[in-house]
Amino acid sequence: MDVEKEIDAQWRIPDDLWALIVPLLPPEPAKPKGGRPRVDQRRAMDGIFYHLRTGCQWKAIPRSLIAGSTAHDYFQLWQKAGLFYRLWHESLKLYDDQVGIEWLWQALDGAMTKAPLGGETTGRNPTDRGKQGVKRSILTDGRGVPLAAAVEGANRHDMKLVAATLYQMAIARPEPTPEQPQNLSLDKGYDFDLVRHLLEQWGYTAHIVIQKNFHP
Repeated sequence: MDVEKEIDAQWRIPDDLWALIVPLLPPEPAKPKGGRPRVDQRRAMDGIFYHLRTGCQWKAIPRSLIAGSTAHDYFQLWQKAGLFYRLWHESLKLYDDQVGIEWLWQALDGAMTKAPLGGETTGRNPTDRGKQGVKRSILTDGRGVPLAAAVEGANRHDMKLVAATLYQMAIARPEPTPEQPQNLSLDKGYDFDLVRHLLEQWGYTAHIVIQKNFHP
């Protein structure tokens, strides 16, 4: 195997993962007669995963995998079709069957990231007002597995994303009970009565870090 093929093999999607993806793929749009041959969809997904795993620009995807522009086209097509959300849902179901989602202790937090491509959910980054950014709010189970996510402009306060995040749960959440409660850990940025009331409505026992005065 030459070096190029060996590198490509390292970035190929595992067979088990591809088998999970195939039933979720949307039908490809009709193609006019005489058009170019269709691209191997697995190669397109290989290119998308390469982009996501490395953080490189689309055009930096190795041509031996697929043309970056083609990978980007499929990414947009599949994102619009809801493929990645369904894949997340199916992956969580599989994880729950094999390992078990840790519902007892969950955590929710937000983080600001760059938004080089802009978009409707971007906003001025409070730490660098010359650049656009996004705020990603993530809910995880007790082992750190993402269960829900919401994206807004970087200038959006963490506490205002709590409801949006909970509504984006990618798998059905069991009803908390006295025998099987659900605790949610948050940092001091969520220390608001509104947040506590919301979490109580959702059946969570909130554990919010409270800022204490420091006396040397």
